[in-house]
Amino acid sequence: MQADLPSTASSAPRALDIGGLEAVYDTLASAIDRAGADKAELFLVKLALLQAQALGDAKAFAQQVETALRDL
Repeated sequence: MQADLPSTASSAPRALDIGGLEAVYDTLASAIDRAGADKAELFLVKLALLQAQALGDAKAFAQQVETALRDL
């Protein structure tokens, strides 16, 4: 009988810790500044589409959009 080996790949996405979220925030803020006020909206749309593609789940993306819209 073989023992079950731990999986090296997980289908569940990993959550970022506070340090990871801060790094993402800094990267995003810097990129928005680099895009400039006239291109910030276009940049954010392109980034959202790239992230939706990476996520690979339109329903999960729609849920994230709703979460982001809360309490603006």
